[in-house]
Amino acid sequence: MMRVKICGITNLEDAMYAIEAGASALGFVFYEKSPRFITPQAAGEIIAKLPPFVEKVGLFVECDAAYVNQVYHDIHLSLAQIHFEADDLFFQALKVPFIKVVRAKSREEIIMIDTSHYCLVDAFVESYGGEGKRLNLEWFAGLDCSKMILAGGLNSQNVQETCQYGFYAVDVSSGVEKTKGKKDRMKIENFMKAVHCD
Repeated sequence: MMRVKICGITNLEDAMYAIEAGASALGFVFYEKSPRFITPQAAGEIIAKLPPFVEKVGLFVECDAAYVNQVYHDIHLSLAQIHFEADDLFFQALKVPFIKVVRAKSREEIIMIDTSHYCLVDAFVESYGGEGKRLNLEWFAGLDCSKMILAGGLNSQNVQETCQYGFYAVDVSSGVEKTKGKKDRMKIENFMKAVHCD
């Protein structure tokens, strides 16, 4: 079974649903313009109540490296997800584990990805994700996807289509929601059951 990150967690109940269903990681969105925004303090209160061995990923947009470093340590994140086009100086200033996001508009952009590092590949939308927009899976044909995490428009009906590409993991947000920022327990369970690439 592929690893699964469930992003846009805003409350403890949804976090526990996701973990109980088998998610490997939870995502917390620290971007105020997102309908799934959560303050670092509120995320920290959820994280403090989680069981061990669950990855806690903070999603950062248009901020400086010092802020990422501080939030990471203050609330005990596992990973920082850098969801914008930052320069080399930004990444050099990061003192925490991080993963870059490629917001792809074409196959050419995916071909250019450095496959020696793990990265998250999402569909390009102006609002930085969470809109349910899908990537064209044909763009990944013939590429090494073993260090790619696929995001963008996934749900229990279409996630099986990703199996043939060998992605390291998938990332879901809107596809398991009741409303923006509130997860649906049945959709989470159905998604996790569908993520079998046997």
